Order: sequence, then C-alpha cells, then structure tokens
Amino acid sequence: MKKFFYVITIQYLGYRFHGWQKQPDVKTVHLMIDRTLNFILDGKRFKSLGSGRTDAMVSAENAAFELFLFEPIEDEDAFLELFNHNLPQDIRALDIKQVDANFNIIQHSKVKEYIYLFTYGEKCHPFCAPIMTTILDDLDINIMKKGAKLFEGEHYFKSYCFRPTDNGIYNREILSCELVENNMYTANYFPKKTYLLKVRGKGFMRNQIRLIMGTLIDLGKGKLSIEIIENSLKPDSEIKMNYIAPASGLILKDIEFE
Repeated sequence: MKKFFYVITIQYLGYRFHGWQKQPDVKTVHLMIDRTLNFILDGKRFKSLGSGRTDAMVSAENAAFELFLFEPIEDEDAFLELFNHNLPQDIRALDIKQVDANFNIIQHSKVKEYIYLFTYGEKCHPFCAPIMTTILDDLDINIMKKGAKLFEGEHYFKSYCFRPTDNGIYNREILSCELVENNMYTANYFPKKTYLLKVRGKGFMRNQIRLIMGTLIDLGKGKLSIEIIENSLKPDSEIKMNYIAPASGLILKDIEFE
C-alpha cells in the first residue's frame, strides 16, 4: 500500500507529562498525541515518530514528529484545526507539511536549540515553577557566563552524560553556548531578573544540557572552578559532574532540519 508522510510541528508544556516517550501507566506527550490522532482519524492506520525524546517535565516551543498514513490528507489546514481542537490544552500543533519517503525525522540532519530558564536569590511565585528553575542561593552570573563559553566547540563530554558507559561516543560538538539575561519570556509574576542558558548543537546525550546547567550553577555558587570545567572537557577525562539541574527549566526552543 502507498504511504503518505507528514511532518507536524508542535509545542507543549511538559510540567504534567512524564516526557515524550510512551511508558506503561504514565501520561506522556507521545501517548496523548497518538490518542488524539486515533480519535480524529477514526481508527484508520497510522504511525507517529518523534524527532527525539524529552525528559519528564521538559517543555518544547518547536518540537516535531513524523506522521505515516495510508491515505492522503485532503485538507491540511482543516486537519490541523481538528487536531488542535482535540489535543489537551498544554499541547498545540503549529504546522503540517508533506514530505517524501526519503525523509527520516530521526536520521535527517538537524540542529537543536535548547534554552534553560532560571533565576536566583529569592522564592518565586508558584506560577513560575512549570518553566523556570529558582536557585535560592546567590550566584555569580559573570563567572557563569565565562563558564558557558567553555562548552562551545568540539570536546570530550563524558562528564556530561548520565550514566556513561565505556563504549559511548563522547566527542561531540556544541555550536554555541551562552548565558544571557532573559527577554524571551515575561510575566507579571516573574522576578525582576531572570536568565537563559542557550545551547545549540546537532545532538545531545541524555541529561547533557541539564548537567551543563548544574555545573554552571555549582560554578556560580563557588563550588567549582573554571579550571575544573576545563579539565572535565579534556580527552578521557574521568571527572564526574553529579548535579543535574531540575527538568522544568529546560525548553526545546527549536529544531532546524538541514
């Protein structure tokens, strides 16, 4: 049977989900998407495949999945409207486009941009919790900015992989990594100053960005030095970075397919 292939761009607030991937007895983003597709397609055969996984409580501004069908979508705008009408309110479909059979959403070359939203020094309004991490200790933001730039380029990232093995591929490249003041997200209950870690790369290991963020937080607290971070990125480094920053501050900002 002939197949038809579509890429659907979505965004979601991850706070109440156990990540993207389907798991027994818990609510995940992929589960809710497939339930909605099954309903609006009225039981017709389909398959959906995400561009990658996000962890529990991680959100996305621009994620994507590939939809495989055995009948074409006659009206893509109407399909998108129906899909959004039936999705839960913390998931929204942004766009749909047809692709050819050669496109593979996992293997196709892409660049991902993640951001990590945080603040420090004061207890925040509870409404901040779904997308922002609050560090109650004081942080040296200037040294954290210097530390963030150390991760740019090609490095040995074994220290920044959750439960690494001896046969993993840890030589990776981060295209850009910078810590800046946040002017992207605003709300009247946000504290006066908030910050973003912005990271771009072609692929990331499990918890890599949260381990980088945790390392920068420890740097800002004075628990680590610039020299320790430099040494952790050298070939065959056995330095262990243990602080994984909370998931709710992490947002998949964009995916660019090349």
